Amino acid sequence: MKKYGNQPTNQPTNQPTNQPTNQPTNQPTNQLTNQLTNQQLTSAKAFRHDINGLRAWAVMAVVLYHFGVPGFAGGFVGVDVFFVLSGFLMTGIIITGLERSNFSLWGFYLARARRIIPALLVLCASLLIFGWFWLPNADYKMLAGHVGTAVAFVSNLKFWREAGYFDAASHEKWLLHTWSLSVEWQFYILLPLGCLLLWHWLGKRGVKLILIAAGLFSLALSVYASHRWPGAAFYLLPTRAWEMLAGGLVWWATRQQAMPRQWALLAEGIGFALIIWAIATFDPTMLWPGYLALVPVMGAMLVLAANRQHSWLTANQLAHQLGASSYSIYLWHWPLVVLLTYAGEQTNPQWIALGVLGSVLLGEFSLRWVENPTRKILSTYTKPKEYVVILLPVVMLCLLSSGVFILDGAKLPIRAGAVSDVSKYIDQYSRDAYVTESFKTEYKVECDFFNADTYTAKEEHIPASCAIKRQEHGVFLWGDSHAQALSHGLRNSLQPRYDFYQIASSGCQPHLGVDSVTTGQFKLACDRSNDAAIKAIEKLQPSLVIMAQRCDHDKNHYEDIVQHLKSLGVKHVVIIGPVPQWQPSLPRTIGLRHFNNDEKRFADNAFDNTLFKIDGIMKSRFSDRSDVTYISLLDSLCHEGKCLAKVDDYNTPLVWDYGHLSLPGSDFVVRNVLFKSDVLKSYLKQ
Repeated sequence: MKKYGNQPTNQPTNQPTNQPTNQPTNQPTNQLTNQLTNQQLTSAKAFRHDINGLRAWAVMAVVLYHFGVPGFAGGFVGVDVFFVLSGFLMTGIIITGLERSNFSLWGFYLARARRIIPALLVLCASLLIFGWFWLPNADYKMLAGHVGTAVAFVSNLKFWREAGYFDAASHEKWLLHTWSLSVEWQFYILLPLGCLLLWHWLGKRGVKLILIAAGLFSLALSVYASHRWPGAAFYLLPTRAWEMLAGGLVWWATRQQAMPRQWALLAEGIGFALIIWAIATFDPTMLWPGYLALVPVMGAMLVLAANRQHSWLTANQLAHQLGASSYSIYLWHWPLVVLLTYAGEQTNPQWIALGVLGSVLLGEFSLRWVENPTRKILSTYTKPKEYVVILLPVVMLCLLSSGVFILDGAKLPIRAGAVSDVSKYIDQYSRDAYVTESFKTEYKVECDFFNADTYTAKEEHIPASCAIKRQEHGVFLWGDSHAQALSHGLRNSLQPRYDFYQIASSGCQPHLGVDSVTTGQFKLACDRSNDAAIKAIEKLQPSLVIMAQRCDHDKNHYEDIVQHLKSLGVKHVVIIGPVPQWQPSLPRTIGLRHFNNDEKRFADNAFDNTLFKIDGIMKSRFSDRSDVTYISLLDSLCHEGKCLAKVDDYNTPLVWDYGHLSLPGSDFVVRNVLFKSDVLKSYLKQ
């Protein structure tokens, strides 16, 4: 899902669900030969080894990316490959049916449901059963909400709206990957409807032209929205439709005229080169989708256009098997990723290997015992009966998940996960329980140019009280929400003769001029926030400016910022290093593995060790500077591989989520770390 210092990172990728015209059969494939090119034209019912092989490539790229295997940083491009395949297959089914005057809209929907829903229901039901015994209330409530939206195929909307600043991290959401099923299902609903209407009004040529125009418009929107509204661009159909329509364009272009054999070999080679290049060199920090998504999309288009049915890249036995079970592999792999994260083994090579193997095995099991049997059984029913058999469990699961959600995660004495001390502890630090109005007051979120609840930049200006001069000298706090987290402790310890000013906005590192790190609504907020901060500092002339941000301190231009602040007359400039951070959240890490009150410091794989490198670079740059003070929190909080995680004898966490200081944690850091600074000591009281 990381695109910014504090933005949602999670980018789960798409699933292979569309196998309507690519199933093995005992019947002859009935392949035709184009007399001019000597290339085979594959009939609508023929098994396409290239499509099946592409599924295998895409799903394994996704799986290896999510498990963090080196060399697959761009594995998320599997979403684009699968979307292209989906568009190719669906366009062929719909247009062929319309040409033959036997296309059934409800039959089309039923066929899609028959293939997608059973395996999804089994996954969701399994997670609900698992969660009943193991998950605390907050996590079980979140899972129940996600189950309901997943089986209703609107989870992309849910996760888009959930992408708030203090929302749960991606690796704590068991069904995050179902967003792409929802995108595909929405495409399945709209594409046949649009084709039916356009066919009736404009005929086949009109359908083709309108679909091409729609694809171009969606591509343009995707490029624009990726900068302006990156969350919406990632999750929503309008900015993803072009990828599926691109697959449809390949179907139109190659249905009657196959590519000459020598050109097909070249096209396939270039296509796979583009896909492999994207998998190996792209990374989650890129704006996605956008113009860069053209690379894997064009790669998939070229492989489809080449239509090589005996290629060693796609027609081998391994690709055949992985491709056949790719949908189920995709369904089960992400919950295993989340499980490893919960267990603190997400960086353990042995557990990663077992996770990948487990994904493949569960996918194969689901194919043999869920997908294939239900598909065969449902195909023997009459259509009315099939509708009932499919929809009834969907409705039942929606009702069950709604009940769990309404009951706050089934907070019942009979549920073991609801009544344990660990569950109550984790619930205490859930977003809903911890981020209260009083908490926001202590963070001074009114001085934030970003609205973390609506996930948009505030249209109005922040209150004047955030930076109003009452005394001769003052302290100015500038940065992102990690600066906000320091506010409580700083204000509690600040000597009364100093004013306290704060302009700190979610996801906004201190910058001079235009922000080049963030995008979309974050960029709007950050540009306003940093501009307001500089103007306020120039006007207020504070004696001390304190800057803080989540991470990537070493990539910020602090030398230029310090020089500018000094030119404005600021006497003391202090940069706060990164606070210890955990994935999953620190309360979960404590509750699951370190619940002993006496264990205040511990080493755990959940800790983000990359922060030490950032901290080391910052110390080497600023430790000998006289014009700026760099304070390393890690030096004070971490010793001999163990970092302070609790601030008292009652398991009170240093941070309440992955890395935002809890209110007691803020007091602790200010009194036990910042106060030791010679510069800050003159501003603070014990």
